[in-house]
Amino acid sequence: MLRLCSVFEPPASALDGRGASFDPIGGIQEHTGTLTRVLDRRGVVQAVLTTRPPTAPSVERIHAHATVVRVGLPVRRLRQLYALPAAVLAPLLASHADIVHVHLGEDLALLPLAALAARPWRLPIVLTIHASSSHTLLVRDPRTAVLRGLGGWLERRGARGAAATIVFTSRLAGWLEQEVGCEHVQQMRRGIDREAFARPGRDPFPQLAGGPRVVFLGRVVAAKGVATLVEAAARLRTPDVEVLLVGDGSERARVERAARRLGVADRVHVTGFVRHEQVPAVLASADVLVLPSLYEELGTVLIEAMQAGLPAVASRVGGIPELVQDHVTGLLVEPGDAPGFAAAIDTLLADRELAGRLGANAAARAPLYDVKRAGAEVHELYERVATEFATRRAPARGTFSHHVAFAFWPV
Repeated sequence: MLRLCSVFEPPASALDGRGASFDPIGGIQEHTGTLTRVLDRRGVVQAVLTTRPPTAPSVERIHAHATVVRVGLPVRRLRQLYALPAAVLAPLLASHADIVHVHLGEDLALLPLAALAARPWRLPIVLTIHASSSHTLLVRDPRTAVLRGLGGWLERRGARGAAATIVFTSRLAGWLEQEVGCEHVQQMRRGIDREAFARPGRDPFPQLAGGPRVVFLGRVVAAKGVATLVEAAARLRTPDVEVLLVGDGSERARVERAARRLGVADRVHVTGFVRHEQVPAVLASADVLVLPSLYEELGTVLIEAMQAGLPAVASRVGGIPELVQDHVTGLLVEPGDAPGFAAAIDTLLADRELAGRLGANAAARAPLYDVKRAGAEVHELYERVATEFATRRAPARGTFSHHVAFAFWPV
C-alpha cells in the first residue's frame, strides 16, 4: 500500500517552535496516523509519502509493517515544493504496491502525484476526501478561490478515475454519487481509538483549573472560527469561565490581541498544541467542547468529544449536523454568530441536567466510531479493489525503480 497525504501524524518534537507553523495537528493527521496503525496490526505493508515538518526524520520506520518517507524542506513558505521530490519518489514507491491511497484535503498536488505513481504500474487508486473543495470549502480570499475552482475540478476528475472514493458524510456522498456514480462512492464512519478514552489520564493544564472549562481543540486558524469564540467569550454571563484554545496556528497572535482588546485575556488561553495521547485528558477536563468552524467537512474533535461523553456547541455547517444533533447530542449555532455561541455555552453551563443528557446521548453513539471497525472496512475495500484490478497490473516489476523503492519498504 502506498499512502499519499500532504500531512501525517508528526513526532512530538514538531508540535511547538517552528513546527507549530506547519499545522502539525488536525483531522487528516490523526486519521492517517490512526489508520496506518490499525492496518499495520492487520498485517498491511504500507509506505507513507508525505511532507516533512521541522525535526521530523526523512525516513522513519513505524510499527511493524509501515515506513514514512517525508520530503520537502522544513520551511514555512513554499511548502508545496514538496511535490517536486514527491513526483520522483511516488512512482518508485508505487512499483512495490498494489494500491495507491490518496488522502485529499486542500492540496492541489496530491491527485497529479497519485496519477504519476499509479499510471506506470496500472495500479488502482483509492481516494479519501477529507475536505471537499467543490462542496465544503468556503471562498474567503484568492487562495480559497483557486482551491475551489482548480481544486474542485481536480477532485471531480480524481473521483471519476478512482477505483473507490471514501467519504465521511452523507451530504458529500450524495453530491459525489450524482457526479461520479454510486458504485464508486463509499461512505464510512471515521474511527477513533476508543481504548485511549477509557484511560484519559491527568489534566494537562491544572494551573488553569477553577471555574467551568470551555475547550476548543484544533488549529488556531481563520477557518475554524476562533475569532467568533473569542468574541463569544466576552459575552458569557456564566462567572469564572475558563476558555481554552488548545492548539496553535496563524491566528494565534490575532486571537490573543482580540482577547486583550475585549478584556477577557485573563480567561481566554491559547495553550499551544498537545500530543495526541493527551487529547482524552483535555476533553475529560472540559465541561463543553466548542467548534465554531466557518466550514467543516466533519470535525474529528466532535467524534473525540463523543468518546468523552462531552456535549458540544458547534457550527451548523458542512457535515457537522451529522455528528451533532441539535438538542440531542449538542447545540448547533450558525457560523460566525458570536452571540449565539455565547448563549449556547451559557445554556449548557447553567443547565447541568441538559448538559449531562446531551453528553450521555453523545457517549451512546461513540461505539459507532471505533477505529477497529473503520480499519476492517478499509482493509476489506483494499482487498476488493486489489482483486478486481489484479489482472490489469503491469507484468514486469524487476526494474531499477523497483529496487530503489524496495529500500524504503519494511520487509
